[in-house]
Amino acid sequence: MLVHRDEQLAHLHWAFHACEKHGHGQVVLVTGAVGSGKTQVLETFGEWAATAGGQVLSAAGSRAEQGLHFGVLGQLLHSARLKPEGLRQVEELIREVALSVPTAEARSDAAAEVLTEALTADGLWAPLLRTAFDTFLTLANRGPLVLAVDDLQHTDAASLHCLLYVTRRLRNARIMVLLSEATTLRPAHPLFHAELRSLPRFTRVTLPLLTADSVSRLIGDEAGARDVGGNAAGAQDVREEARRILRVTGGNPLLTQALVDEQANRETDSAPATGARADDTFDRAVRDCFYRHEPGVRRVAQALAVLNRPASQELLGQLLDVLPDSTAPAVRVLQSAGLVHAGQLRHPRILHAVRCDMPAEERRRLHQRAAEVLHDNGAEASVVAEHLVASAWTDSAWVVPVLRDAAAHALSSGRPDHAAACLHLGGRAETDKDRRNSLMAMLITARWQVNPLAVTGQVSQLVEAARTDESSHSTALSAVPYLLWQGQAEEAAEAISGCGADDHGPASNELRLTRLLIALSHPDYLDTVREDPSSWTRAATAPHSASPQLQAVSILGNALMPTGGVDTVAAAEQLLERHHLDNGSLGLLTAPLLALLCAGRSDRVAEWGERLLARPGVQHTPAWRGVVRAIHAEATLRLGDLDAAERGARLALEDLPAPAWGVAVGGPLGTLITCTTESGRLFEAERWLSQPVPAGVFRTPVGAHYLIARGRHHLAMGQHQAASADLHRCGELVRSWGIDVAGLVPWRLELARVQLSLGNRTHPALLLQEQLQVSRGLDDRTRGRALRLLASTAAPDHRRKLLSKAVSVLQSCSDQQELARALSDTGQALPQAGDPTQTRLFVHRANRLAQRSGRASALPQRMERRAAPSGTTATASSPPDGFEARDQDSLLSEAERRVAVLAARGRTNRQISNELYITVSTVEQHLTRVYRKLDVKSRTDLPNRLMALAEPMA
Repeated sequence: MLVHRDEQLAHLHWAFHACEKHGHGQVVLVTGAVGSGKTQVLETFGEWAATAGGQVLSAAGSRAEQGLHFGVLGQLLHSARLKPEGLRQVEELIREVALSVPTAEARSDAAAEVLTEALTADGLWAPLLRTAFDTFLTLANRGPLVLAVDDLQHTDAASLHCLLYVTRRLRNARIMVLLSEATTLRPAHPLFHAELRSLPRFTRVTLPLLTADSVSRLIGDEAGARDVGGNAAGAQDVREEARRILRVTGGNPLLTQALVDEQANRETDSAPATGARADDTFDRAVRDCFYRHEPGVRRVAQALAVLNRPASQELLGQLLDVLPDSTAPAVRVLQSAGLVHAGQLRHPRILHAVRCDMPAEERRRLHQRAAEVLHDNGAEASVVAEHLVASAWTDSAWVVPVLRDAAAHALSSGRPDHAAACLHLGGRAETDKDRRNSLMAMLITARWQVNPLAVTGQVSQLVEAARTDESSHSTALSAVPYLLWQGQAEEAAEAISGCGADDHGPASNELRLTRLLIALSHPDYLDTVREDPSSWTRAATAPHSASPQLQAVSILGNALMPTGGVDTVAAAEQLLERHHLDNGSLGLLTAPLLALLCAGRSDRVAEWGERLLARPGVQHTPAWRGVVRAIHAEATLRLGDLDAAERGARLALEDLPAPAWGVAVGGPLGTLITCTTESGRLFEAERWLSQPVPAGVFRTPVGAHYLIARGRHHLAMGQHQAASADLHRCGELVRSWGIDVAGLVPWRLELARVQLSLGNRTHPALLLQEQLQVSRGLDDRTRGRALRLLASTAAPDHRRKLLSKAVSVLQSCSDQQELARALSDTGQALPQAGDPTQTRLFVHRANRLAQRSGRASALPQRMERRAAPSGTTATASSPPDGFEARDQDSLLSEAERRVAVLAARGRTNRQISNELYITVSTVEQHLTRVYRKLDVKSRTDLPNRLMALAEPMA
């Protein structure tokens, strides 16, 4: 499809009409980059000229036939459909002249000049030239004649000489000579062009690259029946798509059409029917475009594809072993075609197509040469390493240090995949044992972040290397985190048993970090760090710690083993704020996230988790991404958002399959079991419970998390003994470890639920009171649940007070179901106080919340009966009298709500007036409307009524 060539076609139409009207010949040269649509312009004009009464003779030059004398002239004459005798005469003359000139001369730079001298001297040119021109004149007598020659740059020299002969004699002939030529490294046929430019009726027409408007028109034409012009939103979409295509193709018509076709094929699914992928369309167009260029242009394009960054003439020259100045014309040709921008290939898709077309050995050779040249020019290690890895070349002493530096940079930048490639190559080339072990440790760190299952064998090798070389303490320390992940705590402790360090310095920090990591992940070893808590607690609050890793783990240690003088939440927030924008910091920040979770700040964990998971670099570290997702999922569960929690835990297990989680698998599994259990999908919860977990899980805090989830499921299934066993075991573990903080596992609350379901009251009350007294790490949801359960063990008067507190606390979190339960329990307690209207309000509100959460609340039937007035039949969803047409949010206006809340807190009218900056009269008017809407007689009834309507009291 021809796009944005109206102006150029209009000029050709004018030249044709001038030739037809005035009888004067015209010569037009159409120029443009490869793929700019020159052939389409000639074909489109030729079709138009034929319908306008003209005759069109066509020919095309070819690089393969450039040495064939009179090849283009022969094409023109054959397309004229001459009588056999006339065609035979011309062919004999062509054959006679062609045989008199050596073929080799046709390919030389001065071929036209040599031919002219040779044939003129022999007198062979004249009969052929006169016969050819007379033939064209005869044809022109029938109507304007168009001689169209495409790809002039590949036309043979003999045919060029004949064309010049014709153009010199067009003054009174109705012949239009239409030529097209692509941009080349050097001007093709300079003598021919010099004569063309001297002709009186010569015109050059240039085909520019497409603009955004041109591409928009192309997209609109391809869309066909879809009307984008009359639809503002559709037109905007087309413009956005046009700009996107322009960024990829640079406006090259060949590539633009291919990209549009590719998108159309993808939308209609027509590509699979042809046996080709939709993406192949654009790649083929790129290859076609490059193969139409000269070999020198293709070599420069391949060099740019290998470098994959802006390159100077000097760099390209060194890479290709040519003079730097000789690369400039090739870059200009590529720029004119829209393929190169700012010194490099315009788009990764173009780069990919060029690379894939290169022979593997040639690509490897260029990468090796690029590594050498870039290293000699002082390029960064990461840039050089990219080419070393691509070439797998290590035959120089500087290679391994460069790979090590590049790997360290990649790890700190959050690209463990790049680091692993560098370290794998460097490890094969390194001959020194200690340095090889160091590279292996770095390789394990990199590979673990991509797939923990891939490092099992290498961790064993690293541990064995540490055993055989007692002096290599750093090797032993580097193996510990991965041993702990696999549950091998004894091996980890043994690995560092021979390590000793001074009281200060990096080695000491690394040893303290490792010991603390062992103790926190496997609390059986906590006594080793409790002996000297100051050795790690100081690091938790250090303003500028020399070891951020030690500081992070120390903050987590303080959350599990609280010590005076350390504000866990503040320290965790500071560390997160300081490092959350650092690339490669995701692993570092998991410890402060866990610390916030254990400190009862699930809201902050949810916010930080969202921010970290939104970082673009998180996609390169599946292991840490999965860990952060699992922590975030547990935080959202504690906030009461079961859907988001389940979604996050599922994604965590997609990032890392269950076997890759090691002993940490209990984290996401425990969250999923709880979510599905509390959602009433017990059989699905059983499916998650059937997932095998390593025995070592139950030696870790994650095991306590898993036990409490399993206990909840047993209780939901009515398996009280199994539930009690799991919850007792959970409590025994955290108490024996000395990390019995409410933010880790609220095991007392869950055990109290089991006891209450068995009809006990005394023991559950003690457990719940203990749970509420373990204030450190107690989040609002757990506190609200504990208060609600404790209310069920209390006397009626105290029960209503506890339920009031529970509702107030639960309104601050997003667990609508738990709030509905608290409201329902409050409604059950109110009939005893003789307030049926208020009871119905609580029941109605509880059911509205339960339905909104998508999990219908199972209200007791006796509650429904008590809520109904005498002589009526109540349903759980029916609202109380007078509230049928009122939405819960529009019951009180905002101004009325503020006044009502302050009145419920015991403020006088004057105090409310001063606090809200309104008159006492206005306060009285608001209260009158509030009493009427809520059907209360005095402000003493306001707290319970506002609670029933879920109006915040705090």
